[in-house]
Amino acid sequence: MEVVDLSPTSRPLSPLLSTAPARRLRLLPPRCVVGLRASPRTRGLGCVGGSLSRRHSFCKNGFFATSSSSASVEPATQELGTADAVEWSGDAIRRRFLEFYAARGHKILPSSSLVPGDPTVFLTIAGMLQFKPIFLGKEPRRVPRATTSQKCIRTNDIENVGRTARHQTFFEMLGNFSFGDYFKKEATTWAWELATKEYGLPAERLWISVFEDDNEAFNIWHNEVGVPKERIQRMGAEDNFWTSGATGPCGPCSEIYYDFYPERGSSDVVPNNYETDLIFPIIEKAASMAMVSYAKADDATKTNLKIIGDHMRAVVYLISDGVIPSNIGRGYVVRRLIRRVVRMGRLIGIRGDGHGNSEGAFLPSLAEVVISLSTEIDSDVESRRRSILGELQREEMRFVQTLERGEKLLAELLDEALLNAGNNGNKPSLSGKNVFLLYDTYGFPVEITAEIASEQGVTVDIEGFDIEMENQRKQSQAAHNVVRLSVGNETEIVKNIPDTEFLGYDSLSASAVIKGLLVNGNPVNEVSQGSEVEILLDRTPFYAESGGQVGDNGFLYVNGGEDRRQTTVIEINDVQKSLGNIFVHKGMIKQGSVEVGKEVDASVDAKLRQGAKAHHTATHLLQSALKSVVGSETSQAGSLVAFDHLRFDFNFHRPLSEEELTTIEALINQWIGNAAHVETKVMALQDAKNAGAIAMFGEKYGEQVRVVEVPGISLELCGGTHVSNTAEIRGFKIISEQGIASGIRRIEAVAGDAFVDYVCARDNYMRRLCLSLKVKAEDVNSRVETILEELRATRNVASSLRSKIAVLKAASLASRATTVEPQNVRIVVENMGDVDADGLKSAAEYLIDTLKDPAAVILGSSPGDGKVSLVAAFSPAIVEMGLQAGKFVSGIAKLCGGGGGGKPNFAQAGGRKPENLPDALEKARAEIVARVSGSS
Repeated sequence: MEVVDLSPTSRPLSPLLSTAPARRLRLLPPRCVVGLRASPRTRGLGCVGGSLSRRHSFCKNGFFATSSSSASVEPATQELGTADAVEWSGDAIRRRFLEFYAARGHKILPSSSLVPGDPTVFLTIAGMLQFKPIFLGKEPRRVPRATTSQKCIRTNDIENVGRTARHQTFFEMLGNFSFGDYFKKEATTWAWELATKEYGLPAERLWISVFEDDNEAFNIWHNEVGVPKERIQRMGAEDNFWTSGATGPCGPCSEIYYDFYPERGSSDVVPNNYETDLIFPIIEKAASMAMVSYAKADDATKTNLKIIGDHMRAVVYLISDGVIPSNIGRGYVVRRLIRRVVRMGRLIGIRGDGHGNSEGAFLPSLAEVVISLSTEIDSDVESRRRSILGELQREEMRFVQTLERGEKLLAELLDEALLNAGNNGNKPSLSGKNVFLLYDTYGFPVEITAEIASEQGVTVDIEGFDIEMENQRKQSQAAHNVVRLSVGNETEIVKNIPDTEFLGYDSLSASAVIKGLLVNGNPVNEVSQGSEVEILLDRTPFYAESGGQVGDNGFLYVNGGEDRRQTTVIEINDVQKSLGNIFVHKGMIKQGSVEVGKEVDASVDAKLRQGAKAHHTATHLLQSALKSVVGSETSQAGSLVAFDHLRFDFNFHRPLSEEELTTIEALINQWIGNAAHVETKVMALQDAKNAGAIAMFGEKYGEQVRVVEVPGISLELCGGTHVSNTAEIRGFKIISEQGIASGIRRIEAVAGDAFVDYVCARDNYMRRLCLSLKVKAEDVNSRVETILEELRATRNVASSLRSKIAVLKAASLASRATTVEPQNVRIVVENMGDVDADGLKSAAEYLIDTLKDPAAVILGSSPGDGKVSLVAAFSPAIVEMGLQAGKFVSGIAKLCGGGGGGKPNFAQAGGRKPENLPDALEKARAEIVARVSGSS
């Protein structure tokens, strides 16, 4: 929590405030509140600032409460720190804020997920993010005024967490929003009323900052609110002008500051966010597990405890919102935070589970505390307790297994860096290659490596690490910490097009009017045969891709009158949504031409739609079966509902067994056979949640939602198309189950006609297999096992014979060994032709035994398939000369496009360039002769 010193000796304010990130107003911990941020930004109606879109202007007030919690707020007539100060809990502060704005016509809306339904944003970092489509005109406003307490994650200042009073990775942002309803005057006066009357901050202790050119705001504060001119400070764009990027909404903002002087050092004032009732219980739990006292701890231990308290909140809420630890994307954020907590826990002395079990995990116990504090922040966290605790335990145990080895290696690397720096006088640095080794092999996030290195005064070559990462990384892992609200061409093109009326739940055909045509993204009035086109209709039976279900295929027809040859035919091969609820039909004009304003007959391909319906309902049944068979903690991580197959991604920590897959499949087919009726209905979102409906993490829902239910089996929020009876699915078959990322599994399956096609194809395959093997279907497995056993035995015999042949060849080589003076070293370097790796090994062992000490054997072969095999065998005397077989053969293998290694006396290698083998062996001969003769 930032404390702004406004003592007489520090005024004027500008130098202090210009460097104070506390302009994002936060509640201080118990016995203090600082920083309300009133930031109305609009265009028109007397308001100054930017416009979010051509449809909507808006005002936004923010009360930025960083996890801050228990705060004391006293009546305006009292001074801070008096005996009569009123102590507030974090929950009470949150409730008072929301109730204050609800009483002024604002709808209290729930926090959205930390995983935004917006591909341009990495994690939810601001309260306004859930309203971004409204601000950009992509969605109609649901209410004229709203107020929220939004969960947020920011990791861009992670190095400051625990080290300053106010930095957090997880925090709540309290905000009130106006969608073209009220503007600067109301936003300003309400912010003042909230601060002075609701929270009881004394008006004489408050200071105001406004943008330097914002005379309107200055006048409102002075004339309407009554703040003395000398307590209103004009600030530059760096402090009091808000932008979302190079383009898009922007405008001046205004802020309220609390004069904290001179109570900063008062024992009655909690000095930081961490010692508040939303974080401190976590810190106390961690301290007790480490058997330390927070009050008596040194600064380093306190910092580590604060980091644990903050990060545990972040990981619990991220996992609750469906983010699973992994090495990519959002999963890496969670993994990085978890591993920091584990390391901090070890530094303060937590071992095992912190309760005497050295083999246990301590994160679940800390998570229990976070969950117990979550009731008013996110009521869904409790229901996901089992999943959260399981993920944390698995991730901690996985990291601990490699942590000690990694720390040992890092210590050696740091010692080496310090030694090298001392020898050459340079600043100690850890190379990017070594940082990557720690990351790739031991799972050390680069931030942890840098943190440990910094503690010893060693810098880290981040640029070198990035180069190493780029060589391996297939997708970006950069977090985007900016909310971008620029209005693109798409908005301009379709801004006047009304939302499309969807008729496809009840009909597969309908007449409609063309409202817009696009070719290559540009609007046109007419399009002719042979052109690809995007068509916007006023109404449509075509389903647009969403919720994992692909868009419909079909045709649009424009009647040409009695002459059918004049009928325009447009084949639709995809339908997407744009700007909220405008359907874009993508296709090819197969015949005729089409123009804006024409009436068309739209017809959906019924067979493909039926396939999508069968697979979508089957997907719901699959999720229910997974929860029933492997545990309720599994949750959907993604899906694809196509016409001929489905793909379902879910959070789970291990592969499913064959028995589990068989049980899941059987259960779904039982439900299909029961011919259960599938019901769809629209109800209030909260009623659906209360009924136990499953919602997809990160998906946005309105106040009224569509619910799809298979009574007693499945209940989900879903806008997709479904069969009316499970019998229509016909059957269900799992094709594959595999891991696609850490903690994420994927099932692919078929249903409906695709199920029948699959079963028929497998039956035909089995029939042909029975004919080939000359057995009945039930005997195929045993017959294949017999054939495989016979094949293994034959291969063993063949391998043994090849080794014997290689030894026979080696016997003739022994007599032709070269003797190198002055130590009479016997050397054999030979190309063994097509001998395999096992034969080569046998030959080398035979030769080294036959030639006696001192002797060196280098053999190579090309067994086929473009492969090279190499082996090096050195007698003890050769090893004593400083030659090592592993290093020697590795160097030779590089000439053949490969590598290898082994022990000092025996090593093997391989390669992919058999054409280079003769030259490689010639180099090996020359090098070994030079080394043993002493000429090199």
